[in-house]
Amino acid sequence: MTDTQVREKTPVDFWFDPLCPWAWMTSRWMLEVEKVRDVEVRWHVMSLAVLNEDKLDELPERYRELLGPKGWAPVRVVIAAREKHGDEAVGKLYTALGTRFHNNGEGPSREAIAGALADAGLPAELIDHADSDEYDALVRASHADGIDRVGQEVGTPVISVPGADGDEVAFFGPVVTPTPRGEAAARLWDGTLLVASTPGFYEIKRTRTAAPSFD
Repeated sequence: MTDTQVREKTPVDFWFDPLCPWAWMTSRWMLEVEKVRDVEVRWHVMSLAVLNEDKLDELPERYRELLGPKGWAPVRVVIAAREKHGDEAVGKLYTALGTRFHNNGEGPSREAIAGALADAGLPAELIDHADSDEYDALVRASHADGIDRVGQEVGTPVISVPGADGDEVAFFGPVVTPTPRGEAAARLWDGTLLVASTPGFYEIKRTRTAAPSFD
């Protein structure tokens, strides 16, 4: 196959909050999908702090703490990395943050964010944006771009792909653990696209009986 015959990969836009362990599981699945399907993931920030800012008082205390001011720090740093170092920095930093937050069990501490910056090969001074509102408007704009595609009654992740008929196919999820790999990842991708692109289809859901299984 010549260079001119190489198939163009389908862009897959993926919105995440580094805080969310379920989005982390889905994001690792998408990396598997990239290996077995002609897709290319483009990473974007959404914010559970923004999503829940009008209903914090209704949430359990542990979520109020996580989704209050503390919840802004990771997404602020990711957006700052994007603005200063380009879109490629987003995926690298997300992988570094998620590995520390979830796989290593460090949680979203300032120390974990600083360590993730080093892991991703990004400047240490980006940590200063954890406490800065300089890019908050950009966080909100990125969040709105994702959530407006699927509605306010969902969380993270949001995935968007161009449909076969040219219309966008956007959906929340899938929520899955452990991360499907190889052909299992491909089957889940194909099935997710099938149901998500069906006119009038909205939801499949069952009670979660397992916590995220990080590997």
